[in-house]
Amino acid sequence: MTTTYAALLRGINVGGARKLPMADLRTFLTGLGHGDVRTHLQSGQAVFTAAQGDEGVLAGELSAAIEERFGFAVDVIVRDHAYLTAVAQACPFPADTLEPKQVHITYFSAPADAGRFAGIDTAARLPEEFRLGDRCLYLYAPDGLGRSRLAEELSRPRVTKGLIATTRNWNTVRKLVELTG
Repeated sequence: MTTTYAALLRGINVGGARKLPMADLRTFLTGLGHGDVRTHLQSGQAVFTAAQGDEGVLAGELSAAIEERFGFAVDVIVRDHAYLTAVAQACPFPADTLEPKQVHITYFSAPADAGRFAGIDTAARLPEEFRLGDRCLYLYAPDGLGRSRLAEELSRPRVTKGLIATTRNWNTVRKLVELTG
């Protein structure tokens, strides 16, 4: 039995650094023995099938293999369709009535306890808001991620220490659910 997974690669093809063409990534993942490999956009989403396995182990294997093959380290989070669907359905913001650039999900490699975020003055950042979910964080940024002061605070090392964190906009969240379904 196989499971369909999404691999979320952090920080590739951004600003000309850590280039990893999606065609190369597809060939690479197929060479690792994964099936039905597809990619989405240039920003690091790949979908593949694999014998049912541990997401953390798959992510670690992909990260190590990418570094060995392409010569640079890439943090990877792997999640299956059921998880991606549950996270999308649990969005506390009315994502389908907002512009996709206004709602984002930051996926974490492990659960993030609320204590990490205790020092953030949420009232000072309104109308921006965030909520924690299952190994994720939901962000409402009405002016988009690039202008979000809250997003900047949420990504500081004191908040994300010990976690891999990678953010996707609502369009990408929905597409990953579709591609893994």
